[in-house]
Amino acid sequence: MARHSFFGAGIYGYGRRAGRTRTWMYIISGVLLVAAVYSIYCVVRGDGDVGEQTAPQKTSTDIKAEQKTDQPAAEEKLQPEADLAVQTVQKTSDPNPKVAELINEAMALINAKPARIIDARDRLNELLGAPASSQQRNLVKEQLSKLADKWLFSRTIFPQDRLCESLQVAPGNILSTIGKQHKVPYEILMEINSIRSPESLRAGDVIKVVNGPFHARIYRSTFTMDLYLQNTFVRSFPVGLGRSGRETPTGLWCVKPGGKLISPTWTDPDTGKTYKAADPDYPLGSRWIALEGIEGQAVGRTGIAFHGTKEPDLIGTAGSRGCIRLHNGDVILVYNLLVPTFSKVEIVE
Repeated sequence: MARHSFFGAGIYGYGRRAGRTRTWMYIISGVLLVAAVYSIYCVVRGDGDVGEQTAPQKTSTDIKAEQKTDQPAAEEKLQPEADLAVQTVQKTSDPNPKVAELINEAMALINAKPARIIDARDRLNELLGAPASSQQRNLVKEQLSKLADKWLFSRTIFPQDRLCESLQVAPGNILSTIGKQHKVPYEILMEINSIRSPESLRAGDVIKVVNGPFHARIYRSTFTMDLYLQNTFVRSFPVGLGRSGRETPTGLWCVKPGGKLISPTWTDPDTGKTYKAADPDYPLGSRWIALEGIEGQAVGRTGIAFHGTKEPDLIGTAGSRGCIRLHNGDVILVYNLLVPTFSKVEIVE
């Protein structure tokens, strides 16, 4: 039998191999053509996974879903419930799961890098109008009090804060006038800006100003007072209120024009004894803030005021003649925040 080398094949053998090669080429070409047609068909339909596809048009819902993180966007905030004077606090015995979720979201804003202080403040403040347990409400107020040290009681001004802003002092401007324009006492502007005296203010100085007024709500049942800047909670204070038969009247009051005094001379209406600030038994502490009634049981009432005390153990009890007693340090701060006429004080059960 003849042997054939690979390179020494005859013409007939080569022809048969060439024919088989052409046949396979036709088959492969046909398969590739069918695959290409199918790929184009899938792309046009948009339901295949072959080739480069055009991304579908995103809807607003899709975009919001992609942007949602543990730090909710500012525009998703709840709307304020109501103005301070008519806000209704809804209490529940059990924790509100939705409130718990929103508290966690606010805490995430506080702990963000950088911290989103104003967003967190506004979200927590809105929760005070939602049904919540006492424990949840106290937690919200505690966090708001801590935040107030950052955005209010410091020189820091946060972007997009509607409650605080910077001001360049114009020639002729004095601190008391600036305070009146912003409905806050000039004393709080001095404290925030570390200004030694009103006379030390100079034209061209840039200071932080607060857009007031401040308000207060007093709860007779818990002997507490909540302080607000406009409708934003700032902090709570323990208070002493009127004893039985001399109860502190409920209703709406305002700070009386000319009623803010520093350690004024006072005559006890029951005994007729007059006290001066230097007297060792002077009972009014360091400040006096007179109120006048404008709504409810407060209408026409006089003689009710905030003041300090020489008996701090009576704070949190019903022991006064109707006035609202505060610790001496607290009454100084309240004096520096409440402004005559514009600051309202609501007393409720």
